[in-house]
Amino acid sequence: MAQLLTEGAPAVTQAAPKPTCAANHTTASLVGGLSLRAALIALAFTIVASYWIEQAEVITLFCQITESVPGIPAVAVLVLLVAAVPVLRKFSPRLGLDRRDTIAVYIFVAIATSMAGCGIARFWINTIPVLQYFAQPDNDYVRLQQYFPRWWVPQDAEVIRQLYEGSPAGKIPWGAWAVPLLAWGGLYLAIWLALMGISVLFHRQWADKERLTYPLLYLPLEMTEGMDSGGLAGKFLRDKLMWIGFAAAFLYNLTNILNAYNPGIACIGKYYDFGRFFTDRPWSALLPLTLHYRPEMIGFGYLVSTEVALSVWVMHLALRLENFAAALMGYDIPGFPFAQEQGIGAYIALGLVLIWVARGHLKGAFRNALGLSREPSDAGEGLSYRGALAALLLGFIATVVWAVVAGLAPWLAIAYFGLILLVALVYSRMRAEAGVPLIWMFPFYQQNKVFKYVLGPKFLYEHGGYRSLTVFATLMIFSRGYFPSLQGYQVEGYRLGDCVGLRLRSLSRLMVLALAVGFFVAAWVHLRSYYEYGAGGIGALEGWGSGLARAEFTELAGYEKGFPPPDRARTAASAVGFAVAAILFAVRTVYLRFPLHPLAWGMVTAYGDLIWGSFLIVWVIKSAILKLGGMRTYRALIPLFIGLALGHFFTAGVVYSLVGSFGPEYFRRYGVWFG
Repeated sequence: MAQLLTEGAPAVTQAAPKPTCAANHTTASLVGGLSLRAALIALAFTIVASYWIEQAEVITLFCQITESVPGIPAVAVLVLLVAAVPVLRKFSPRLGLDRRDTIAVYIFVAIATSMAGCGIARFWINTIPVLQYFAQPDNDYVRLQQYFPRWWVPQDAEVIRQLYEGSPAGKIPWGAWAVPLLAWGGLYLAIWLALMGISVLFHRQWADKERLTYPLLYLPLEMTEGMDSGGLAGKFLRDKLMWIGFAAAFLYNLTNILNAYNPGIACIGKYYDFGRFFTDRPWSALLPLTLHYRPEMIGFGYLVSTEVALSVWVMHLALRLENFAAALMGYDIPGFPFAQEQGIGAYIALGLVLIWVARGHLKGAFRNALGLSREPSDAGEGLSYRGALAALLLGFIATVVWAVVAGLAPWLAIAYFGLILLVALVYSRMRAEAGVPLIWMFPFYQQNKVFKYVLGPKFLYEHGGYRSLTVFATLMIFSRGYFPSLQGYQVEGYRLGDCVGLRLRSLSRLMVLALAVGFFVAAWVHLRSYYEYGAGGIGALEGWGSGLARAEFTELAGYEKGFPPPDRARTAASAVGFAVAAILFAVRTVYLRFPLHPLAWGMVTAYGDLIWGSFLIVWVIKSAILKLGGMRTYRALIPLFIGLALGHFFTAGVVYSLVGSFGPEYFRRYGVWFG
């Protein structure tokens, strides 16, 4: 049963070998804690990276470096430490970090800097003051302001105005922002602890029982292997195949960059659009049909099982054919086939499947937490099972209480944040099994919208009132932003700790500290820029998220004229998405060699157009390698593909992003996006 979502059969799956770990978890995770020096270095790197994020994402809007997976600042720190530590150790052993500390710094920076991205802090800061700043006589925003508690947002109108228009002195009014920062920081911490409880409860199930491969961990593990031997470069950095992959990614970016400055220079491009062949109805219903070839996705995709790679592109084409068939029959429904709506249904089904598959382990963990049994043992876990259960329950209860005190109806608070946690669980599973380096690999916004189109706004009003609807409209930041992706760093962090011998309980404390530091550093970064330049539309500084919030509040104000009915078409789409995922799981229960993977259905309904092309390329390459050279050749070529991902992150994400962000505007003709 535990293999139903992972390996159908060796002949079909051909999954990647697991990352090389230091030892079995029963010993490795108890070996060492974290040094104070590593924590200070992580904090320093986070502060330095905040200036980079501010310049790249807020001021110039040139490159979203926090949207990559792993985040570009974390990759930059990893490269810097791997290159510098062996050299520094030659001068003094006290100057060098060991492998455990390097991995700990990497995890800290990955979590902390992700908080500063457009999907979390920037979205939040630009959303909560919208009703105050954009209030006009004709939009009814003034009436809606009464439903917010006073601690929700600064109450001084001048403080809000200067946020959007800039302050003559350029100073941050910390006094006005102190209460909202503490209140919202507490909410983020509560959700983070609930996610951590889930991560601990599923850790051994995924890592040991189902033996997931965690493809994204190959990069930090391979780069840091051999750091403690005293040499100047580990095996990975001396591998010629790795440098061939790195060079291929370098040329890919170089030709594209040069073409942006001089179109006469030939380039590889980023994608191929098949739309030119399907311009007339009903063939245009197949669109969008764009084959993206992204180096990082191909690099990490090589480590994914062939059945997942096959399933992604087959299911995406099936989704496009679904729209084509509707066009043939004369149906022309705007938004059809409602991929994102099908995606939330698929995610709900997959979340329930994950809980069902892990039910034996979870039952044992609960019995352990209640003192009824010592098996399975929680020795070496990030939290004791009692602590994990407490973190999950208390974190979730605190989240619900926070929302209810703010004004959200209790039933809606429980259902909404329960769905947020379920989506995060499925997203984390996709990171652990499919290794997709996309921070938006979930049906974004649907955790909020599904309540509106299934139940209808009138039902939400009758069971909560306008205060609940207003608070719910603002809390859409947890569904439209990329908060679920943060649990991916928790899940991967615990597995990294296993592999390098970190004491996972110390790692848990470090991850909590990383979230707290990341939140307040992110707030500082954005408030500093906004009060100096303004976030209300001056060039690239237009606050991301305010437009979405205005659309939500405008729709809410319109309910005074009447409530729209539930959307049957979208409700049906969610039901179909749920049914397809459930059927795929049921079929794999009976036929273990069935080649279509349930996780792939959730992936393509969430973000299929961006990933199917890379997975098609990976499937063709990997199938040919396995058929002609077997597993030995496949394993030997892993450094080539990891080098491809590293080369793209370093060339486009580190080097070109620094040049474009801090250099003259002339260097910004070629945009780099990882989302």
